[in-house]
Formats: sequence, structure tokens, C-alpha cells
Amino acid sequence: MPVDDGVAEACRVWLRNHLATLDASRHVKLHILLRPTSEDLVSLFMRQQETGVILANDTSCGVGYAPFSPLERAVYAVERHLNGLVVKSAHPEIGEDIKVMGVRCDRDVHLTAALAFIGAHLNNTEDYLVKKASISNAARAVACAALDQEASVELNAADVPPDSLYLTVTGTSAEPGDDGEAGRGNRANGLITPYRPMTMECVAGKNPVNHVGKLYNLAAALIADDLVQQVDEIDAAECYLVSQIGHPVGQPQIIEVRVRPAAGASLADPRLHIEEIVIANLERLNRFADDLLDGRLGFDRWPLRTRAEAPVRP
Repeated sequence: MPVDDGVAEACRVWLRNHLATLDASRHVKLHILLRPTSEDLVSLFMRQQETGVILANDTSCGVGYAPFSPLERAVYAVERHLNGLVVKSAHPEIGEDIKVMGVRCDRDVHLTAALAFIGAHLNNTEDYLVKKASISNAARAVACAALDQEASVELNAADVPPDSLYLTVTGTSAEPGDDGEAGRGNRANGLITPYRPMTMECVAGKNPVNHVGKLYNLAAALIADDLVQQVDEIDAAECYLVSQIGHPVGQPQIIEVRVRPAAGASLADPRLHIEEIVIANLERLNRFADDLLDGRLGFDRWPLRTRAEAPVRP
């Protein structure tokens, strides 16, 4: 099979679909480097093909929590809004490279957003500043709505007009080499949350068949969200999953669920429902790859799947 050609085309298709201003043929040089994995991991993968049981390729952990805090909702909503089709149609000068940091001091909330402007859609410095102010006001409105209170937003805080502005050709800071690493990236729920339970395992760059660094973060996030959405007695939930290499991915060696009861609620009755939700999500692990490819499961929205795809509480 012409594997290198297939990989190169898949990369260019993804770039065309997700980075509108980037010319995937002219702006990007692809260096395809595919090599065999270790013999032990090959043997592990072949074993699951023989038995039909997907085996964990690593000893790792995944975590998830729900619901979002008001600040988390605001950060997520602002990024999704600015990267949405409606805003991009009205503001073609907005690139895809958008980062939002939210902080709260007592009741005061402030968001700092970095947004890569595309120079081809700007006339001059004044045009940049006018459009920057308009986008900042829109971001502030979204944040205030998510928080149900006032908030402040600062966009491209490092700007020093007219000498230093956040301008790009392609809409991403990767063009001058500011590419980052996958390990720093967003978790399965689309956020980086250092005050929440986290694992250094990230979902990016791992196969969705047997790589528990991806699978368990997805499953833990879905379990926590389902617990909050479907069990009235639960206000908040955390889920921790630990795998063991060579063992079935649907049978973690540790499953820990922590929940915060709703006011006046008893958790004696919903315990069975908690177990059912956990089991239902673990049983779906072997279908995560198909769900991701078919769009039933995705990292570009929260919750990760539509509510229609969630297990129904008996």
C-alpha cells in the first residue's frame, strides 16, 4: 500500500478543512516518517485481532469531571464563539489560532484572549484596532452571558500599536515556529484546567483503538458528564480510570468515582444507576474509534457527544 501518499493526502485534507487561509500545498512541507513500532506492541495488537478483545497498549490513567464551573463555561463559550462559522463569516480576519485564559478574583472575572489576525483581510493599523475592539466586545458579551454577570476581556494583550500587532499570513502562530507540543494541549473536554483533576496523558496523537491515554480520558469525561446529567441526586462528579497493559481496555484495574450529592439528596438509591452508567460507557470503548471517525464523538464540542447518544437512565 502507498502508505506515505495516503498519510500526506489525509494531512492536507485536514489542513484545508480546518485552516481556511492556509494553502496546504504551498505553505506546508510534509515530512512523512513512519516506522515499525516495538515487536512487543505489535504482538499485543495481533493478539487482540485473534481474540476480538481490545487490549490496553499501556499502563496509564484517565480522568474526567463535570459539570463545568461558570468560569470554565465562559472560557469555552468564548473560544467556540470566536471559532464558529457565523463569526468567521462576518470577520474573515479572524484566524483559527485562538487561546483564552480565564481568571477569577473573588467575584471579578477577567479573560485574556490571543487571536491570530490575518493580514490579508486588514487595510491598515486603524482597521486592525477597530476590528479588534469589535471582536473584543463580542467576546465580552458571550462571557457575560455564560457567567450571568459582568466580565472584562482583553484581546492580544502584547500589542503595541503601530509597531507590534498580532498579524499572521495563515491565521496560526505555527507559521513562525510557535508550534507547542501535544502534551500541553487541551484535555478531552476542550479545556486546560490546572485546578481540576488532570493527567499528563493527552488525547492528541494517540490511536483510538487501544491507546488508553486517549480512550480513558474520553471515557472518564463522558462518565462524569452522564452522572451529572442523568442522576438527579448528583450535583458534581469526578471519574478516574487506570489501565494495565495487556489487559482488556474495558476492564480497568481501578475505577474510582467521586460525586457531590445535591442538597438534601441521599446516594443510597442512585448507586445502582452510577454503576450502570460506568459500565455502559466502558462497554462502548471498543466503538470509540468508529464513533470518532463518524462524528458521533468529537473534541470540538461539549458534551463530547450529543445527548441522544448518551446511555439512558433506566
